[in-house]
Amino acid sequence: MKSDQLPTSRRMVLRIAAALGATTTFGLFALERTGSPARPAPPAPPGAAGPPAGPRLGAPAGPRLAPSSYRLQPMTAYAPPRYRRALPPVRQRPFLRVSGAGRSMVLSFDDGPDPQYTPAILRTLREHDVRAMFFVCGEMAAVNQDLLREMADDGHVVGNHSWSHPLIPKLRPSRIRDELGSTSDLIERTLGTPPLWYRAPYGAWNRHSFEIGAELGMEPLAWTVDTLDWKEPGTGPIVRRVLDGAGPGVVVLSHDAGGDRSQSVAALRTYLPELLAAGYHLTVPRR
Repeated sequence: MKSDQLPTSRRMVLRIAAALGATTTFGLFALERTGSPARPAPPAPPGAAGPPAGPRLGAPAGPRLAPSSYRLQPMTAYAPPRYRRALPPVRQRPFLRVSGAGRSMVLSFDDGPDPQYTPAILRTLREHDVRAMFFVCGEMAAVNQDLLREMADDGHVVGNHSWSHPLIPKLRPSRIRDELGSTSDLIERTLGTPPLWYRAPYGAWNRHSFEIGAELGMEPLAWTVDTLDWKEPGTGPIVRRVLDGAGPGVVVLSHDAGGDRSQSVAALRTYLPELLAAGYHLTVPRR
């Protein structure tokens, strides 16, 4: 027998020892990475899909990751991507009415929130289970954030009506950006989401306001029926203007701040149940 030849039994022993050594080495690597011994996966049935793509036993190993990087890798690899809401197009004019099926109308209130009048308007809307839009001024919302939250909690839409209610066309673009941007920031900090709608004070729009509003993610909404409640004409005239102007898609403009709004509060108590009795659905636009 030559010196480089071994009996069959001895060769078998050496093969078994080598196999055990390889198994022990693989178990140590698995323990180092996971903290517990790795268990082999059961064989897949014929025709079944294979395991997810990943390192295979015997495949060339990639660069070694530090323990912290290895633990973070699954989170960054499988986390869903974050998408930003698409910005609206730059309009050349505001929306004057809303589209919708049936006899839908929108009630909107400007210039608040005001602690003297806004709570009464919110109570009336809540009694009739009606949603409305509130275009708030930043300087009013900053000192009445509890009312801002109450609006949102009741399901009303909170829109941007600038910070200090200026005449927009007389402002430089940088000032328009400050007026709209500051109000949007305050609403987002208070409610968790930025406003999606804005209304120019006095209904005075210009190209810069449309461009900046779109950059901030807002659509411009004007109105169809002006109650002229800001003139304080009396409760009766306000009610008549709303009922005479009612129709599908109509947007009604009223105010909950900026002066004595007791007539606006009283008028809402009268015309709201009449609109509902006439079959109108008081709603808010969706985006």
